[in-house]
Amino acid sequence: MIPITPHLAIDEAEIDETFVRASGPGGQNVNKVATAVQIRFDARRSLSLPNDVAIRLMRLAGSRLTKDGVIVLTAQSHRTQADNRAEALARLVALIAEAAEKPKPRRATRPTLASKTRRLDGKTKRGATKAMRRPVSGE
Repeated sequence: MIPITPHLAIDEAEIDETFVRASGPGGQNVNKVATAVQIRFDARRSLSLPNDVAIRLMRLAGSRLTKDGVIVLTAQSHRTQADNRAEALARLVALIAEAAEKPKPRRATRPTLASKTRRLDGKTKRGATKAMRRPVSGE
């Protein structure tokens, strides 16, 4: 089990890892060794996540989410499989932890009488300033 929050953990069996060749510079080593890791986590069918957390997670994942509800993360910045694996796992845990936080409900408020008065006074002052710029209508 991988701990996310004190009350939430995901099973390691739900994460599928594949090692692929990393792109970019690296000499001969980059052409021979599959150091980049691609992890897949099925958020839609996960038994470890509550439904509301899974929905928020899929919304947060954005372009990393496939049509089947699978989150795909790729890490290739390090030279070793272990480091890339740890980075990808840490990014997944951070994403799930962010989704686990319940959003604060918005409470509708009304502007105070003083703030309405200040706004209208400002508009009146601005209008008076602009009125002074107009040409004088003479007799």
